[in-house]
Amino acid sequence: MTHLTYGDPIPEDFFDGARSRILDLQRDNGAIPWYDGGVIDPWNHTEAAMGLTVIGEIERARLAFRYLMETQLKDGSWWGQLGSAVPFDEDDHYTGGDEGAGKPIRDTNFTAYIATGAWHHYLITRDRQWLGTIWPHVEAAMQFVVAHQSPHGDIRWAANDPHTPEDDSLITGSSSIYKSLECAIHIAQELGKSSHDWAAARTRLGEALRDKPHRFDRTWESKARYSMDWYYPVLAGVITGEAARRRLASKWDIFVAEGKGCRCVLDQPWVTVAESAELVMALLVAGERQKAEALLSWQHQWRADCGAYWMGYQFVENVAWPAEKPAWTAAAVILATDAVTGTTPASRLFAERTLAEAAE
Repeated sequence: MTHLTYGDPIPEDFFDGARSRILDLQRDNGAIPWYDGGVIDPWNHTEAAMGLTVIGEIERARLAFRYLMETQLKDGSWWGQLGSAVPFDEDDHYTGGDEGAGKPIRDTNFTAYIATGAWHHYLITRDRQWLGTIWPHVEAAMQFVVAHQSPHGDIRWAANDPHTPEDDSLITGSSSIYKSLECAIHIAQELGKSSHDWAAARTRLGEALRDKPHRFDRTWESKARYSMDWYYPVLAGVITGEAARRRLASKWDIFVAEGKGCRCVLDQPWVTVAESAELVMALLVAGERQKAEALLSWQHQWRADCGAYWMGYQFVENVAWPAEKPAWTAAAVILATDAVTGTTPASRLFAERTLAEAAE
């Protein structure tokens, strides 16, 4: 296992397997599905594009962003999923981040994530012309998202389509939107565009996430058993400082398997590499660098012989499960490694909150 710290160079060829996995999955039109035969969704597609940007595959990353620009719907959103995925049965308990699989969903979090990807890409390339090209798509996406904010500050999880009647909000999704609003505001400021409405929306969303827990999971079972609901408010910068450290400490023993990683759900002996990588970045935001470095070092044992990363590991049966190596899993490890080592100019984006709220 490789234990990297800030300032350490990423070992040469270290991510060759992860690079090859993402590139092999990417289609000629730029789309990056989860895995062979898997769905395409705009959030995980964008995550994979950011991974490509970090490792220097700029043109392939731009091909991925071009796919987003070409498939955006007229209202600024995207369909949540395209294609078909390997089905998980009820006993598998893998439903995190996959609300309503198979239904035509326009997910607000998925829609917002283009802003995070675009700002991340710009921080590395400093290509202002490219940023101006993608701006209308970021603007349309964020206008769609903000239009679904309630008077209480929370943001509806999806557009009110026939298949998504639940008027409700998700902690993980809303936290991710909070980060995307941060990035959208940075883009607007860089291009001299107005961002006042987005700043106000972000402040209201932050207040809802911190102070109005009753606004989330109102119409369905609580998602508290999923680790993402625990660490995402910290990762996104909604909660910072000592409050962030207290939050991560409060459930560390039930979500983290020592020497292995972060569980997807608290009641299953299954660590997932992407969630572990995201928790690495949340720890950095909270100022817990030593824990972040250790947790990242554990993830490299879950690499396949080809160098790509398994989705997760079931540590009672001692098997990689499921037998998939998602593009977004590889990208999450790449992003976490960049955040820990400070390799690229975008490394701070997922290691700290880079913008105060409007009221601060």
